[in-house]
Amino acid sequence: MASSAANILQKQFKVAFTNAPQCACLQTSFVHAELTRNPVPGFVVDLKDDNIFLWDVAIIGSPKTIYEGGYFKATMTFPEDYPFQPPMFRFNNDFYHPNVLIIFFSPTQPPSLPNQYTVYADGRLCISILHPPGDDPVSGEKAEERWNPTQSVESVLMSIISLLADPNCSSPANVDAGVAYRKDKEQFTAIVRAQVEASKRHIPEGFIMPKSEADFMLTAPPVIEEDENFWYDSGDDSEFDEDDFMSDNSSQE
Repeated sequence: MASSAANILQKQFKVAFTNAPQCACLQTSFVHAELTRNPVPGFVVDLKDDNIFLWDVAIIGSPKTIYEGGYFKATMTFPEDYPFQPPMFRFNNDFYHPNVLIIFFSPTQPPSLPNQYTVYADGRLCISILHPPGDDPVSGEKAEERWNPTQSVESVLMSIISLLADPNCSSPANVDAGVAYRKDKEQFTAIVRAQVEASKRHIPEGFIMPKSEADFMLTAPPVIEEDENFWYDSGDDSEFDEDDFMSDNSSQE
């Protein structure tokens, strides 16, 4: 019996690894359905072009923060080997934050003058939970800080909210934003508030923005009523006989 169960599990794992895209598709479909039923406060999640690997995400600025009233659009992209590798989270518009990546590009390499640099917003969110599994000796991140297959999309979204309120300035992706956050909060706040105002043009028509702190509190998921037909009558009126069961098993040993 034990060897039979082991064989079944072995086949299931073999199928999962052989058909990684199908496995990831099922996983992301399940996660999206769960988030639709029980959304994470402060986020709006939808599929992009009906692609289960590409999600449209909107972050709603929390009350009593510099992001209050903002509606920031982003894209979450899932790899074909999800959940073994992490999704990628990228802001679609300018987002001034120490942990949101920007890229410096210059037509001449290296540029002769600093002002020859052109800044392009990349938008990728740099956060430990979205980094590939395993220790990273370069950054010093431990495996437990980084992605692993037991992580959930919900935990990623909650980590993003936490990072907005408390940036990691020790290893910033946007050095200028990191310096401004630490040394010139007034300038940092002014830039963010301007982006908050600009983001409001993305609020969908008819969408009611949450405003109170209670709107951003996690609530218990709704109780799913038990299906009365689950414990159905098989039509077999025979009763379970424990003595017969034990004797049958004894004879097989």
